[in-house]
Amino acid sequence: MPSIPPLSSFRGQGRASTPRPRIPVPTARAIVDCAVYVEGRRLPGRFTHDEALAEARSRGGFVWIGLHDPDQTQMADIASTFDLHPLAVDDAVKSHQRPKLERYDDTLFLVLRTVSYVPHEMDGVSEIVETGDIMVFTGTDFAVTVRHGEHSGLAGVRRELEGRPEQLSHGPYAVLHMVADHVVDSYIEVATRVENDIDEMEEQVFTPRNHVTIESIYQLKREVVELRRAVNPLAAPLQFLAHKPDLPVPKEIRRYLRDVADHHTAVAERISDFDESLSELVGAALAKISLQQNTDMRKISAWVAIAAVPKMVAGIYGMNFEHMPELKWTYGYGMVLLFIVTVCAGLFVTFRRNDWL
Repeated sequence: MPSIPPLSSFRGQGRASTPRPRIPVPTARAIVDCAVYVEGRRLPGRFTHDEALAEARSRGGFVWIGLHDPDQTQMADIASTFDLHPLAVDDAVKSHQRPKLERYDDTLFLVLRTVSYVPHEMDGVSEIVETGDIMVFTGTDFAVTVRHGEHSGLAGVRRELEGRPEQLSHGPYAVLHMVADHVVDSYIEVATRVENDIDEMEEQVFTPRNHVTIESIYQLKREVVELRRAVNPLAAPLQFLAHKPDLPVPKEIRRYLRDVADHHTAVAERISDFDESLSELVGAALAKISLQQNTDMRKISAWVAIAAVPKMVAGIYGMNFEHMPELKWTYGYGMVLLFIVTVCAGLFVTFRRNDWL
């Protein structure tokens, strides 16, 4: 009879090596909001992204769809509806992109880095600035915003813009301006709070008898560097949007973008000043530590000098000689103790007057 194989061969070794099929997540799960705007007014009702684009084109309006952390499949679905370029779609799926502006025919693709201030203890080493991403696709009849990260939501931006129908009537580029303005305003808010941290740290460093760890200063400096990397590269895209007339951006929106670019330049200069201030603060903290070490060494040296007096006297009288001064005198022991105390007290007073003790 044929032998029966052992049970170990029936444990599904082939199934273990086969990857599980990935279950696609509906695109609607990534959509935060989808609305159609005609003449600056939002149309009532709920739409899918396909229905919204069809409705906008039939009425001469535009679609604004907001996405949060879409995957490749969801983003491909959106791209097929709005005819987005594959290279821009790949960038939109990946987070931590460098700020940039790209043009694909009549579609503009703007990448912005978002920042958020994280409350922390001044003496501890922890994250201070949290970063994220917002990507904006703008075409003739649509605006698609893609957000990565848990901060810098755009619901407030949408409500604010819906309260300005005259500005919203300029089309999708009004959305691009409001998103850029919102991001730059967050830069200003974070820069103000970081500046308060730097002022507080400066006060601690220059306060006498106050201990400040170098690690906390370096941590703040590292966070400022990360903030600068998120903010500074946006300067070129904003200048390009504000001053290039060949872009499909309305003249009135370019005026608003110039104001955003000015605000961005101001906050970028402030952040550069933060880096210089923290470098100087590190030098001041190191100098303070060096001064404190010198003071400690002077105190130690002064106490060693005082302790050397009784040790020297005891060493002399500890010699095994028969004929030594006052060796057999009745008051010799008391006079030696008095001599030791007098010399030690004199040294203590001298060192105290010279701020060694």
